[in-house]
Amino acid sequence: MDLQITKDILVESIQIVQNAVSQKSSLPILSNVLLEANKNELKLTATDLDIGICSTVPCSITQEGAITVPARKFFDIIRALPEGSDITLTVKKNNFMSIKSGKAQFKIIGLPKEEFPQLPTFKDKDSINIKQSILKKMFNLTDFAISKDDSRYILNGLYFTVKGEKINIVATDGRRLAINKKTLDKKTLVDRSTVIPIKAIQEVKRMLADEGDITIKFGENQILFSFGNSLVLSRLIEGEYPNYKNVIPKKTQKELKVSRYDFLAATKRASIFTDQDSMAIKINIKKKKMTISKNTPYLGEAKEEIDIDYSGDTDVEIGFNPRYLIDVLKNLEDEEIVFEVDDSNKPGVLRKGDEYTYVVLPMQLTV
Repeated sequence: MDLQITKDILVESIQIVQNAVSQKSSLPILSNVLLEANKNELKLTATDLDIGICSTVPCSITQEGAITVPARKFFDIIRALPEGSDITLTVKKNNFMSIKSGKAQFKIIGLPKEEFPQLPTFKDKDSINIKQSILKKMFNLTDFAISKDDSRYILNGLYFTVKGEKINIVATDGRRLAINKKTLDKKTLVDRSTVIPIKAIQEVKRMLADEGDITIKFGENQILFSFGNSLVLSRLIEGEYPNYKNVIPKKTQKELKVSRYDFLAATKRASIFTDQDSMAIKINIKKKKMTISKNTPYLGEAKEEIDIDYSGDTDVEIGFNPRYLIDVLKNLEDEEIVFEVDDSNKPGVLRKGDEYTYVVLPMQLTV
């Protein structure tokens, strides 16, 4: 292998794949990055066997070839070279790679391509296309509700369902539930339900742009997100996702209309006085006013009143974990939201037609 490439282009590709490099593994090859030079393109691939990321960038190739090299050491070398410099990568016998830039020269010992895990292939018929901006918003409105509790492994990801032209994304940690539905531009023959691990979601979100499409392909127990020059491949979480539909409350007439910004800002300020022993903020709801407060002994008190329009006939006092409200409010784009609050013992519900539903359980008020 012998090629020339600019530092800026190579660093961009490194930044895409670096999070898939295995940090701790009994297989030394997983600490390596695979470099493949072919048809004036350099393809970088990294995997920890749970997730794989590939990035393809243009280069000038004198001789095609492939090698794997220790990822961290290779990345450190490339980043240390002068900005805007041209880099020559040459593979010698015995898997020695030479890295040259100006007067700087390095040699790094690699391993042959054959020892690197081969990523699976996917069938085009089991795929969908969706705008990156739409998928990004869907992830933003749901992924914060993914459970971090390893004892409920099936909840450690997004429940992703595609049927025909309908796409449905669900996340829950047992205390809140977020559901986002969309209709694809074109009807597909795909009928799949999968649970995508949170790490894969985070990597895909990091690469999603505000323009362009993304192709999602489904394998037997894996999923592929293709951006054109880059892709993310991940194992799926196996198991049966709980029947979340049973916990969605029926629509109530007791709802309040409020400025999203005012609600978010007041909740953030009240949350300053929460601690591990006293997480709930108090929300008092009247016909035209909502008071958000938090009183923590030996710490302090916050209290704020905001204007609302409440359709209920009785006042309500209810407690919520402020983080569960902040997570959804900061990701919505509406100036005004409608929040359903029946009574102090029932969940709060935020809906946007049939497209989005967010259910949050109340907390007992101790103070």
